[in-house]
Amino acid sequence: MSRVKTLQTLFKRYRRPGDIVFAWMALAVSLFLLSQLADQTAWRNGGKLFAQPRFWPAVSLGAMSCFAAFHLIGSAVSERISGRWQEVWLWIASLEYAGWFIVYAIAVPYAGYLPTTVVFAVALTLRTGYRRVTSLVAAAVSAFVIVLLFKTFLKVNLPSGLIYERLPDGLRQIMLTYF
Repeated sequence: MSRVKTLQTLFKRYRRPGDIVFAWMALAVSLFLLSQLADQTAWRNGGKLFAQPRFWPAVSLGAMSCFAAFHLIGSAVSERISGRWQEVWLWIASLEYAGWFIVYAIAVPYAGYLPTTVVFAVALTLRTGYRRVTSLVAAAVSAFVIVLLFKTFLKVNLPSGLIYERLPDGLRQIMLTYF
């Protein structure tokens, strides 16, 4: 009988510190996307309702807005949990890694795939707190192996970088082909 749950225990809410902030953000994003529906999708005259290009995005965004509103109401009537802004700052701090990726993507055409990947792997290893030499060497070797795997074995065409143009002819051809 312990496996049978009541409806109340089945729908019990477990709040988290940043729940209300997340609920507001989800509702704002879903309402914004719903407001853009007319500009971003088309409605064809004479077509079946379920085959319309706008129908399923409208259904999904409508449901998303409805459930985001329910989440906001549920968060608003629940007891307040301390630590809300600490949780929000944790979310903002995690955007740092998106910034690292953007800088990496900008640097690759200039420095080349191999040097940029090795430098960023070592930099991110240091950023995450690994300071031992073995960790840094492991990061550099891993980055080098990844570059070899993508460029040599998988034949992925990746940007070589403007820095390779300054190399002597023989070395430049090897770097352009394999690294």
